[in-house]
Amino acid sequence: MMSEKLPATLYYDIISPFSYLYIKQRQRLEHRLDIKPVPILLGGLLRATDNKGPGEIAAKRPHTYQFCTWQAERLGIPFQFPQHHPFLTVAPQRLLVEQNADWPMVERAFDFVWMLGKDPNLDWEGFCSYLGLSADTPTPQDPAVKAQLVANTEQAKAEGAFGVPALILNQHCFWGLDTIQWCLDYLDRPNMFEEPAYAFVSNIPNGLD
Repeated sequence: MMSEKLPATLYYDIISPFSYLYIKQRQRLEHRLDIKPVPILLGGLLRATDNKGPGEIAAKRPHTYQFCTWQAERLGIPFQFPQHHPFLTVAPQRLLVEQNADWPMVERAFDFVWMLGKDPNLDWEGFCSYLGLSADTPTPQDPAVKAQLVANTEQAKAEGAFGVPALILNQHCFWGLDTIQWCLDYLDRPNMFEEPAYAFVSNIPNGLD
């Protein structure tokens, strides 16, 4: 008898190449987790957590972008950077909120950016068509949609996210592409974070304070 899947939340923003590479591998988790995709604004989350994305740090940009290119190549995942990066994702993320986007739509949104190498702001009609919507779909202006995207971002922070992709499972945040295996190990060791070594490092004082 198969055990019931555990609920989990994946916070994402299509600006993130790491999120793209993550969702292309989500099948590694889906046999054990029921993962709900939730769009947020990465920029808002970074500001709220006093953080910066690697694309905003000149010394880190080439390394990060080349690493993503190598990682996609190693995994055999189609990958192409958009015309410029970072770019604004307010409108496309609001659209995904408005459409209550399921996994197929979420994946198409990422593919538009990271497989076709396009900025939705420069080809809004093409982006909407690629999602399976009418090409004349307007950018969302409903205050409720705008508020929901902000609320999603605030909820992500409240649940411990400080970047994307961020998988929330049992009140634990697994951040980043390389935490898929960690999450799988945790599912096999559900008391992992109560083990002495993990409890110790989570409470180490900051020696610079």
